Amino acid sequence: MSTPGFAPNTLDDEGFPLWISGLEHDDPNHCVHVVKGLEPAEALEALGAKSRLFRPCELPDHKPERMSLPQAALGAAMGDASAALLAGRIGEWTFVYDDFGATDEVAALSADGRVAAMSYFSINADASLLYCVDGEEVLWVNVDDLVLETDLPEMPPELRAAFEAAGTVPADYLEPGEADFAVCMRAISALAGVYTLDDLRRIPLLVTPFG
Repeated sequence: MSTPGFAPNTLDDEGFPLWISGLEHDDPNHCVHVVKGLEPAEALEALGAKSRLFRPCELPDHKPERMSLPQAALGAAMGDASAALLAGRIGEWTFVYDDFGATDEVAALSADGRVAAMSYFSINADASLLYCVDGEEVLWVNVDDLVLETDLPEMPPELRAAFEAAGTVPADYLEPGEADFAVCMRAISALAGVYTLDDLRRIPLLVTPFG
């Protein structure tokens, strides 16, 4: 398998985890945060969301056209906000999905000795991952500059294992073994152990408008 950490039918045709594809807008400009040892409500607050707007969430069965699934879950409560944030915890890790890429407080998530990371992907195919420990940036990975053979050995062990699990997906624009644009989203999914929308439907979720 070119993506050894991912079971069959967990990735879309471009190599993005299906749980992320299932949440996103049709033209995604979004990010995923993960943090170890922090509850979902605390993670949302660390990213700047207002606790009075948090609400429990059950994801809709289908994604309406031109909306993300978190936006659909908010319905009228979305109001004029630019983004919808969805948060939940699986094991030691909490994830926050931001459907508009409006949050970037990764260092704040990692305060007090925690580990946190954010994977970002834009409509212009800007793809990156930021990894922070104890309030400090440890590593920023820009997919355009990522050379897996030489860069992986220099990564922190936990992050290196996540990128090894993410592997590579062949594409016409790549040489064999080159990093594809979806690798950071796979790595952050592997880091936190989130793989399918069913994983999300089995846990309590919070959703909130943002911005």
